[in-house]
Amino acid sequence: QLQASGGGLVQAGGSLRLSCTASGRTFSGYVVGWFRQAPGKEREFVAAMWRSGATYYADSKKGRFTISRDNAQNTVYLRMNSLKPEDTAVYYCAADRSIILSSISSSRHYDYWGQGTLVTVSS
Repeated sequence: QLQASGGGLVQAGGSLRLSCTASGRTFSGYVVGWFRQAPGKEREFVAAMWRSGATYYADSKKGRFTISRDNAQNTVYLRMNSLKPEDTAVYYCAADRSIILSSISSSRHYDYWGQGTLVTVSS
């Protein structure tokens, strides 16, 4: 029900914008998060947007990543700037209607997931 797209191969220092769209529903009332998983590593929190539109970021992503929402397009974006090779991962979007704020960075509290989009940053 969620579709993540926009990944690809980019050189270090470059930018990408990932998109997350929902089929058959809107994001209204949902918390939407972005997570990523690098090979051999656990899935980690990147950013999330609260129902109000407030945004939250993993400390290491502040200043480089921006999460935004276009209600007309029913899409949540993740803009990634100044990409580094260590940003290489599969990026997932997730959504949940009942998540509480203290759990916003916990992947296990999100019920709906996209299939992931691969971001590869070359040095």
